[in-house]
Amino acid sequence: MSFVENLAKQLLYDPEEPILFNSAFFLYFFAAFLLCYQLVRNHERGRVWVFTLFSLYFFYKACGMFVGLVILSAIVDFYLSNRIYREEKERTRRGLLWFSIVINLGMLFYFKYTNFFIDIINGISSGHISPVNILLPIGISFYTFENLSYTIDVYRREIKPVGRFLDYLFFLSFFPKLMMGPIVRAADFIPQIYKPYVLTREDVGKGLFLIMGGLFKKVVISDFIYQNFVQYIFDDPTRYTGIECLFGVYGYALVIYCDFSGYSDMAIGIARWMGFVIPPNFARPYQSSSITEFWRRWHISLSSWLRDYVYIPLGGNRKGKWRQHLNLMLTMLIGGFWHGASWNFIFWGGVHGAALGLDKQWKKLGLHKNATGLKARLWKIGGVLFTFHLVCFCWVFFKCETFSTAGNLLHQVAFNFQGGLGLQLLQAYPKVFVIMGIGYLLHFLPERAERQVETGLVKLPLWGSVAVLTLFIWFLNEVKTLEPMLPIYLQF
Repeated sequence: MSFVENLAKQLLYDPEEPILFNSAFFLYFFAAFLLCYQLVRNHERGRVWVFTLFSLYFFYKACGMFVGLVILSAIVDFYLSNRIYREEKERTRRGLLWFSIVINLGMLFYFKYTNFFIDIINGISSGHISPVNILLPIGISFYTFENLSYTIDVYRREIKPVGRFLDYLFFLSFFPKLMMGPIVRAADFIPQIYKPYVLTREDVGKGLFLIMGGLFKKVVISDFIYQNFVQYIFDDPTRYTGIECLFGVYGYALVIYCDFSGYSDMAIGIARWMGFVIPPNFARPYQSSSITEFWRRWHISLSSWLRDYVYIPLGGNRKGKWRQHLNLMLTMLIGGFWHGASWNFIFWGGVHGAALGLDKQWKKLGLHKNATGLKARLWKIGGVLFTFHLVCFCWVFFKCETFSTAGNLLHQVAFNFQGGLGLQLLQAYPKVFVIMGIGYLLHFLPERAERQVETGLVKLPLWGSVAVLTLFIWFLNEVKTLEPMLPIYLQF
């Protein structure tokens, strides 16, 4: 292959190797972006142009020509939001809002849920409609919700629409959060576009800590545990004992947390280097002592979006106890369906909805409100253990593709546990359980430990941080799942 052909292969979209934050190509992409961004850092329009063009290219490298959907979405909602804001007739404003909602949800439903509803129709009518070969565009769930919140906020007159189309396209295509969130509100993000670019040592250190921490979660913890243990358990639980299945669930709980929060941390860290502050998306959720607290800590941008644009408009807690429980259930069912086109996701959301309702009733009893000292600590520990295992139970249905597979896994845990094989299990997967132990240990460390690490990184200048990050990404790319490296460091 000639140099030109090889260069073209690297620069053009390759469905076999889409760009990821931990990929080798991202190093070159980010270095080129950082250089261009620094050249125009003192020019507002220059920053917007550079960021938007690189973001659109990033999206192209991630999913090819589906980049056009982002541009199309931006055009539709930029135009409609300005029309809504200028319009004085309430009926017309409401009609434009519903048109925006239908367009956004229609696009999301077509790409994500078409085959799901075809299966339902076939099941009800004994039909034979063939599934449609539709690829799911990366990030569509996230930027659809961002579009909806923006248009709704404009309709409520909580924010003014942007006057320049490029500014809205910049907000929607902002590459750090494009693939896996967090879901960013226009009201929080767009005002930052017009502020002067100021990068403090705190921004550099905090950004580096988040980027490296996110990469560590994703590559070292999530990918390794999943590829070397969790995927085998969930592929066919009947081949494994109950204790293996149980630890497979514990492993998946760590995998999905490190996967989601790792990407979010990287997005927030990169944004911090570019002068944009995005609120945290995860706050040590497995330390929660109730399911309500869990949803205040887990995927905060999604849970707050569902609260503000689904739960409260449905009536929230303003229309009585039973209506509140119904609103909670509907909100969580929608949240489950948002995650994927499967009855398992809907069931996952339903269990969480029911648990949230029961938790509110439990708190009204107030059995632990007056507890102090050791008794209060025991209530706390018990709450954390119960909440964690409830969440793990729900993760079984979130991960399994069918109820049959989920039932098989739970059956193994309940009726074929064989706890006496625990030591053999540890001996069979020593590296996996060491990484799992490290993951949970880091998760339950006090926050002051993180702050101490951040304080040390604050001392680095921007280019020193870039150098450290480059070496770190290169190392992760070289060792991949760390299989060649672990025997060197984990000799027991």
